[in-house]
Amino acid sequence: MAWLSARTNDGSLPVRGEDLADFQFDGERFALVDRQRGIRKPAALAAAFSIRTVYTQPGQPRPYDDLPGVDGRLRYKWRGTDPQHPENVALRRAMQHRLPLIWFFGVGQGLYQPTFPVYLVAEEVARHQFVVGYEPELAAAAPDSPVEAALRRYVLQETKVRLHQPVFRATVMRAYGTRCAVCSLRHGELLDAAHIVPDSTEGGIASVTNGLALCRIHHAAYDRRILGINPDYVVHIRHDLLDEIDGPMLEHGLKRRHGQPLMVLPEIGRERPDRDLLAQTWEQFASRGSS
Repeated sequence: MAWLSARTNDGSLPVRGEDLADFQFDGERFALVDRQRGIRKPAALAAAFSIRTVYTQPGQPRPYDDLPGVDGRLRYKWRGTDPQHPENVALRRAMQHRLPLIWFFGVGQGLYQPTFPVYLVAEEVARHQFVVGYEPELAAAAPDSPVEAALRRYVLQETKVRLHQPVFRATVMRAYGTRCAVCSLRHGELLDAAHIVPDSTEGGIASVTNGLALCRIHHAAYDRRILGINPDYVVHIRHDLLDEIDGPMLEHGLKRRHGQPLMVLPEIGRERPDRDLLAQTWEQFASRGSS
């Protein structure tokens, strides 16, 4: 995990599958993921070591539905439906012994966002899946206790901060080539992965069609409805700002983008912004007096 942390800027950046082959333990190469399976259980270990969710393009069915449940907690599916399958047994042992795992979540072809450490805190046998948490102590709370209610809120927030946001960002940045959709700025440290509508509305962990790569200025302007993007991918600036005289940022960074198409869109059509979602925020922008 320390090696991964150094390679990914403390888990904030994705890593390519082939780069994971560089890891060594005691002078020998050690595979962090299983290229053929989602669950990595090394022969030398009694329990699972890492789990993997493959990247699926928008609109395509997922081979395994590793998504949050209605309680906001993440789930990881069994291998198949046999509870005694060796890989499911390996996951169960990790849960029973409260062992940390690394979750490699696919954000592109051969590109993964690692999240670590994660823990399996419960098993839902009827649904063939495990519940994923961030602290092993989460498994100790009684199901209907006040502590459980507080933990549920905590887990939901932690899920967004520690998994949803890094996965969402990595997916959006890859789709947009790490460039601002509005102005084409290329500096990743100055770019955000902006939600078109709140992530709770869209529902998925890494819904690139609900995202836009925006520089900090255009992200703030979009969230405050100073800048709007209509369903035809055309930028509009609120009319009162068009009449305002200020410095070069307003003149060049905002006013000159009025009426212009987005400068950057994902090359893959299925990864482009969802027009229906854009329409929702466009209505909010228009109601505040767009031009």
